[in-house]
Amino acid sequence: MAEVTLIKAINDALATEMARDLSVCVLGEDVGRGGGVFRATEGLLRRFGPERVIDTPLNEVGIVGMAIGMAMNGLRPVAEIEFVDFIYPAFDQIVSEMAKMRYRSAGQFTAAVVVRAPSGGGIKGGHYHSQSPEAYFIHTAGLVVVMPSTPSDAKGLLASAIRGEDPVIFLEPKALYRTVKGEVPQGEHLVPIGKGRIVRPGADVTLVTWGAMVPVAGKAAAAAAAEGVDVEIIDPRTLWPLDIGMIEASVNRTGRAVVLHEAPRTCGFGAEIAALIQERCFLHMKAPVARVTGFDTPFPYALEKSYLPDPERTLRAIRASMDF
Repeated sequence: MAEVTLIKAINDALATEMARDLSVCVLGEDVGRGGGVFRATEGLLRRFGPERVIDTPLNEVGIVGMAIGMAMNGLRPVAEIEFVDFIYPAFDQIVSEMAKMRYRSAGQFTAAVVVRAPSGGGIKGGHYHSQSPEAYFIHTAGLVVVMPSTPSDAKGLLASAIRGEDPVIFLEPKALYRTVKGEVPQGEHLVPIGKGRIVRPGADVTLVTWGAMVPVAGKAAAAAAAEGVDVEIIDPRTLWPLDIGMIEASVNRTGRAVVLHEAPRTCGFGAEIAALIQERCFLHMKAPVARVTGFDTPFPYALEKSYLPDPERTLRAIRASMDF
């Protein structure tokens, strides 16, 4: 194994899958010579050539539309959107075509497309480069939605997404691109879609979170431990389909649940998780499900640190759950 950053793990996954399967190709703005805005595709053009690493115009609807057509003709395209904030021009292609291809064709066709996009805040990108729109895509039947938080998961989940038969929205927490390192298996490496991960076992409170909030949860759990509270952290990794069984088992043991995410609070994915916990764990609950989230405002530039959940806000929710 080698210790690498999350962005390097993504690059490694792309290179490994392209070497393994000639039908895998990459397309997007500046993915070739430029190596992508965050250098996730660096070196792929030189290794695999312009027929498989395709620089496109600045045209998200065209990128996704072309990827759908490629997939329906036997290729396995990985489309990059430079920032997830720019995905909205392609929204109709994703939710009306890509997500519904299998259903509308009665299983005769699918669109095995992976749409990669850097997501979330933490880099002072302001309101056009910091959004967390995962709930839009989770709401759409037919889409798989993934967000890793470690280099190993990033490589393994991306490889599984590329090999799968379903369309995948693969969200990458850009705040973690170069701020986290971890051991990643060399060569082929798969992490199963739909299976969560227990980041930290605990007995008192279940804390469910994903992406760039996983390190925040870790700091909050460490602070809670100093106060005698044992927090279990669960990272779903695949947001949809959700590993609700893992969450349910944990909450039934602890009796308390906190959901942490950086997207806005109203109709954020935390609301769905809270509803699922209430439906499945109600008789075991010792306190209401708590949510720690971003605010129902445009993502601010100057006040980014105030907007993003931090360990202290998370710790307050843990304390409130314990004191209920």
